Amino acid sequence: MIRYTSAPDVCRALRVIVGGLEEFGYVRLERVGCVASWGSRSLSLARIHGVSRAWLVGLGVEPGYVIEVIGERFYRLPPRERVAVLIHELLHIPRSFSGGLRPHGRLVNERRVRRLLRELESRGLLEAAIREAGWS
Repeated sequence: MIRYTSAPDVCRALRVIVGGLEEFGYVRLERVGCVASWGSRSLSLARIHGVSRAWLVGLGVEPGYVIEVIGERFYRLPPRERVAVLIHELLHIPRSFSGGLRPHGRLVNERRVRRLLRELESRGLLEAAIREAGWS
């Protein structure tokens, strides 16, 4: 059975990433939740979940996202790679912040992740994100 826990460390790292990269200026962190799952059989390191249109209309809920890290896999990574995984998940959020997700391809790919990771590092914010999350 999968167990979910809040992941405040992930949220703290996201604050530094989003605040430090203009690329993510449209991301409304107050509408992004962070959880860690334990016991998943998924081969993924992390996933992002959007709120579907049905929920938005049916419940009057604002668009939002949940970033889920697969605890057994994510926390085994070196801190730098954890930040890269979070950048990848953030790239799935469209500029419209509509609750939908961008697919892998031109806007969500390893090349963009590495470029943004280097940008974060050149600004001295990679270490700040790692420190803020408590991963150092």
